[in-house]
Amino acid sequence: QVQLVESGGGLVQAGGSLRLSCAASGRTFSSYAMGWFRQAPGKEREFVAAISRSAGITYSADSVKGRFTISRDNAKNTVYLQMNSLKPEDTAVYYCAASLRYLSRRSDEYDYWGQGTQVTVSS
Repeated sequence: QVQLVESGGGLVQAGGSLRLSCAASGRTFSSYAMGWFRQAPGKEREFVAAISRSAGITYSADSVKGRFTISRDNAKNTVYLQMNSLKPEDTAVYYCAASLRYLSRRSDEYDYWGQGTQVTVSS
């Protein structure tokens, strides 16, 4: 079992930046592929980015490519999401998730989830 706690959300103006962190505790962090998802009000949860166990492979949604970067520090049991050039449509609750299986863009292939952190981008 792993526990995930997100932080770093907040209110930012369009064009600004935020860095989200997700701290993991429990089983060996490097055993998990990690992902970030988001859910806006009235919408389904959607994939944002994912990173492999060794950080050698990353995936990003087309909507965030070139603006968001996922990274991880296995020594600190933490995964990050650097978000630049934020847009109002990026407003959502952002969740990190851990998968014991493999790197995936599908939320149903992740085993553990954090409680989420709110990101609000004003125009």
